[in-house]
Amino acid sequence: MLEVFFLGTGGIMPTGERNVPAIALRYRGEVILLDAGEGTIRQMNRAKLSPMRVGKIFITHFHGDHYLGLGGLIQTMNLWGREKPLHIYGPKYTFQFVQNYINSGFFRPGFEIHVHELGESRLEFEGYEVWSFKVSHGIPALGYVFKEKDRRGNFIPEKLREYGLEGPILGKLEREGEIEWNGRLIRLEEVTGPRRKGLKVVYTGDTEPCDRVRLFAENADLLIHEATYLEPEHRGESYHSTVREACEAARGAKAKLLALFHRAFRYGYDEYVSEAERLCGESGVDFIVPRDFDVLTFKSGKWELKNLLEGGE
Repeated sequence: MLEVFFLGTGGIMPTGERNVPAIALRYRGEVILLDAGEGTIRQMNRAKLSPMRVGKIFITHFHGDHYLGLGGLIQTMNLWGREKPLHIYGPKYTFQFVQNYINSGFFRPGFEIHVHELGESRLEFEGYEVWSFKVSHGIPALGYVFKEKDRRGNFIPEKLREYGLEGPILGKLEREGEIEWNGRLIRLEEVTGPRRKGLKVVYTGDTEPCDRVRLFAENADLLIHEATYLEPEHRGESYHSTVREACEAARGAKAKLLALFHRAFRYGYDEYVSEAERLCGESGVDFIVPRDFDVLTFKSGKWELKNLLEGGE
């Protein structure tokens, strides 16, 4: 099961209503962070996500609102006696910025930190891959794709009965892909249905409209697209997207669900949602405007949304 925690949904600066960017993916017990703006450790504490579960942090770019929470995270991990290595990924200059950041105070982590500078890369891990792709933000900046590996189809009961397959032999067939059984060679695909596509979640980080977003987000189950502004004239000289542009990108990529992210502090939540309903409605795009501590969980073939603080704090 995959859960997507929106720990900070705004951009540029925190406000009383929302923090700066940080997204946590929880998958098979591991927590993967996408960006870590200032105050991310506080947001994780409120969401009851342990920093000790974080194995990988993917930074999209080195503007302060996307990475200044690294210090608090690393110090907390150190205070809690972390021993497991931490992997930090990012665009060009990631090694320089992380090294300078860690060297800026009187502490040294007691665990290994491995820094990886990425271009357009494809990283393979157990059960999933992460792809990085270049976006357009005026500085080295990346977007990321979390792609769950495709899984075998379900066993077909009629085929299992036909071949007399049951019990431990099924595990052997799944591990090895084929077995000899009752004098014949049986392949896994003979007794299973169509392969099940793994989930695909795409996070743009900060970017102006960019063709590579549509390319990498094609048929995504969830596209988290920055949509800082409602009007193009509000953008000025910055390299950001509007809500309309994010909706057009989602429509072009045929994404199943769009999360509008990195809302500028000049807009109230209700004002932003109202405009998003109008603009995304014109594009025929299914969307949400996540708040801090909203969690998306993929269950039974669809996304379910809840907020961790509703009815609580």
